[in-house]
Amino acid sequence: MEIKTDSYRVIQADENSTIKLEGALRLSGMEEYAPIVDLFNQVVDSSVEKITLDLRELEFLNSSGINVLSKFVIKIRQKQNIQMIVQGSQKVAWQGKSLKNLQRLMPTLQLKWE
Repeated sequence: MEIKTDSYRVIQADENSTIKLEGALRLSGMEEYAPIVDLFNQVVDSSVEKITLDLRELEFLNSSGINVLSKFVIKIRQKQNIQMIVQGSQKVAWQGKSLKNLQRLMPTLQLKWE
């Protein structure tokens, strides 16, 4: 599955267990994030054992997007049987602090830096 616009792209790959986000997510409010949230929920509900969230090419994410990611991590944590890996880039300024905050929400979350 793929969600694509001129400014961003969200791709579900690797037999549903990898979600890659690219570009700049500047959507306003939860309504505009609904298609992405639906994709996240489909992945969580698909009985996978591991989910990889690849954010290395996501250059910008606004506060609504960070809220969406936080809720996604909390939903995975509640499942208790899904391992989560988040791939980030140290070259992207917003990721350093924000991705560590995701790890606080789910201490077993693995952060991998590029």
